[in-house]
Amino acid sequence: MKRLFLLTQLLTALLVSAQNKEVTITIDPVAQNIYMLTGQGGNIGVFKNEKGLFIIDDQFARLSEKIFTGLKTISDQPVTMVINTHYHGDHTGGNENMTKKGATIFAQKNVRSRMERNQKEKGNVVANSLPVITFDEGLQLHFDAESIQAFHVHNAHTDGDALIYFAKGNVLHMGDTFFNGRYPYIDLNSGGSIKGYIKASEKALLLANDDTKIIPGHGALATKKDLQDFLKMLKDITANIQKEIDAGKSEEDIIKNETLTANYDSKGYGSGFINSERMRKTIYVSLTK
Repeated sequence: MKRLFLLTQLLTALLVSAQNKEVTITIDPVAQNIYMLTGQGGNIGVFKNEKGLFIIDDQFARLSEKIFTGLKTISDQPVTMVINTHYHGDHTGGNENMTKKGATIFAQKNVRSRMERNQKEKGNVVANSLPVITFDEGLQLHFDAESIQAFHVHNAHTDGDALIYFAKGNVLHMGDTFFNGRYPYIDLNSGGSIKGYIKASEKALLLANDDTKIIPGHGALATKKDLQDFLKMLKDITANIQKEIDAGKSEEDIIKNETLTANYDSKGYGSGFINSERMRKTIYVSLTK
């Protein structure tokens, strides 16, 4: 019993240490007046414009002050607009802090619905964190030097994903519909699906050309070729698993069958948050639910 208590204490200490680990905010230029900010959580897109700073996602609340400090190196202007690519906390956790500084939050309508529902279930609705402007299929924003288009992609990572495209800068932010070089997390319990995820990548490739800079939800800044490789991975593994399903193989058979993902495991795709076993399980469940 004493050993169990000590083990529990150790695990708790490790968890607290990981949460409090020093996070470095890095800002990289992507195109004229467009930047990518990385820290902990989803990659943030930043656009400097005549109205202030327009940002895509805002990571965790505990990082907001560091993010504000980093943004000051881009402009002394405040964050005036935030668009959430979906509802997960590593992309929306800073919403309340952004609104307190005067920002307006935008998102696809399902993002607000899911955030509000989750907060009600926890008994703590934080109105300032919710998007105040929502859209269904798309939204266009016009600035002096840039036009921004937001596109809803259905049932991909979740049921509220949006792709954000900067037409003049030729920059595409894909949120968590793209994990560069990694297996993606597909939130099946929030409307996500492998078929919708594949369609999201296909739609993104219709927007992109060889010069497009692509900001993924997680991972390094990407090119069209990176996204093409990612899409091929999704299609190949999905086809492999569908063949096994058609052959009558069980969920357990498919989860244990390492050959289904072996080609991409060897390329490091399973080294991120989602390992190969979880990827096989996710695709199986999505194809059979």
